[in-house]
Amino acid sequence: MIEINKHRYSFPKLLTFGFIMVIAIGTLLLLLPMATRPGLHTSFMTAFFTSTSATCVTGLTLVDTATHWAPFGQLVIAVLMEVGGLGFMTFAVMTSLLIRRQLKMSTRFLVQESLNLDNVSQIQVVTLIIKLSILIQLLGTGLLYLDFGRRYGWWHGLWLSLFHSISAFCNAGFDLFGNSLANFKNDPYLLTVFAILIIAGSFGFLVWQDILQYRKVHRMSLHTNLALRTGAIIMALSVIVYLLTERNLSQFHDEMSWGMRLINSIFMAITPRTAGLTTFSYTELSAAGLSYTILLMFIGGTPGSTAGGIKTTTIGLLTLQAIATLRGHRDPTLAHRRFRQDNVFRALTLLFVALAIIAIAILILAETQDLPKHNSLTYVTFEVMAAFGTTGISLGITAKLNLLGKLIIMALMFIGRVGIYTVMFSIFNAQPKQPSYRYPEEGVLIG
Repeated sequence: MIEINKHRYSFPKLLTFGFIMVIAIGTLLLLLPMATRPGLHTSFMTAFFTSTSATCVTGLTLVDTATHWAPFGQLVIAVLMEVGGLGFMTFAVMTSLLIRRQLKMSTRFLVQESLNLDNVSQIQVVTLIIKLSILIQLLGTGLLYLDFGRRYGWWHGLWLSLFHSISAFCNAGFDLFGNSLANFKNDPYLLTVFAILIIAGSFGFLVWQDILQYRKVHRMSLHTNLALRTGAIIMALSVIVYLLTERNLSQFHDEMSWGMRLINSIFMAITPRTAGLTTFSYTELSAAGLSYTILLMFIGGTPGSTAGGIKTTTIGLLTLQAIATLRGHRDPTLAHRRFRQDNVFRALTLLFVALAIIAIAILILAETQDLPKHNSLTYVTFEVMAAFGTTGISLGITAKLNLLGKLIIMALMFIGRVGIYTVMFSIFNAQPKQPSYRYPEEGVLIG
């Protein structure tokens, strides 16, 4: 708890208010005349929606980013992506480090909450986040510039490289081409660079810390083990599923060679996990492909990363718990370690609340929106999952939503980025204090 003007605020509530303030500032900046191209008008809802989408690193938009926003507006969006992707508390710590000011304990607890750290001693990862993020994004900018500089000229190519390096690393999904990466579906070099940036951003900074320190300590934490193994399995499974359901993107055989279709299939297995950059319209996918994409958007990336979703470790832990239960064991284990039961309870709660929020959103949108008559449930489910998973891939209905629909999508983007626990604890004013008593135990029939 932190006391401000004699009022006590919980850490989740302060984090929630912090993101709201960032979105509000972004909205005001995007409403400035210099943020919009001459001859165009930006409504409050367009600025509000865009600011929310950028801060929540989603990528869903009501207008085309390239043609509607002037260079200043695009710069605001880039800054919002950076702040939203790394977390505004990371920038607060960076400012303190630059002026060599000692961090207060309350600030340390806020950073712990914002980055999903187990304890405040892991605060040192913030320095790694800052250095690694700058290094990877600058490297990504340089690699993209090798291509964009030749295509678009020195200055414009440099801006495109920087903007898209930020967008890819922060898994934000914004682009300045008007059709995402469709222009480069036959460019293996660019797709490889984008894929590396997306994966680097969705890894999770605690995972990066373990990997970089492995040569010294020769061990990895249970979190890193679970994140890497779950991510690798999901990645391999995704490539196989898309190759089977889309027959190696056979619907694009006139536009791409067999090899390029394979590369695009691999890229497609990466980008739905909250990146949002695509090389073709997802309306071209089969029903099975769309269903699997919805599942990937729901899962998302690794905790403590720039990605959204319920996170790979949640799915991995619940899978291990299910396997343990079916085998007659009590505890899920991995790498000769046993998971804490409160981790399992937290994962189960997260899954239940996420499914409840998604179900309610789908029900309201299906009832209140003017949806395509053909496969309307698919359209609304895809849109809801893209917002909640902060993925940003759309089947084209975002701009057609009415006011209520846009507000629901914005709320889903906000919950998906800030985190279910943080938002719910803020709403219900939850306190970590445990009651001093427990009721008698009794069992019920399950299954």
